[in-house]
Amino acid sequence: MGPDVTCFHAEDVVLAVGVVSPDSEVRDRKRKPVLYAEAGIPHFWLIEKINGKPVVHVYSLDPVTEAYVTTGVHYDRLKVPVPFDIDLTKLCKSRTR
Repeated sequence: MGPDVTCFHAEDVVLAVGVVSPDSEVRDRKRKPVLYAEAGIPHFWLIEKINGKPVVHVYSLDPVTEAYVTTGVHYDRLKVPVPFDIDLTKLCKSRTR
């Protein structure tokens, strides 16, 4: 695989990340997580803004139900047992006019 790869097989994906868009909230919140779970992707993060700040909803695939279960909601720092530690306060820079 090289830098030109734009498509991956589901079995090669460990983490899917979705960003809630005002134009596609229903699809982002309802449809995509179901599709990712059906594909067997073990981890899913859903990112959205609440009160102007990023919030990450973290899900893991339950092997029994084959659906995602919430493992946490992170507001300032995303710290999970998977090797990802992200400072959410650094994601949105203030805009000055």
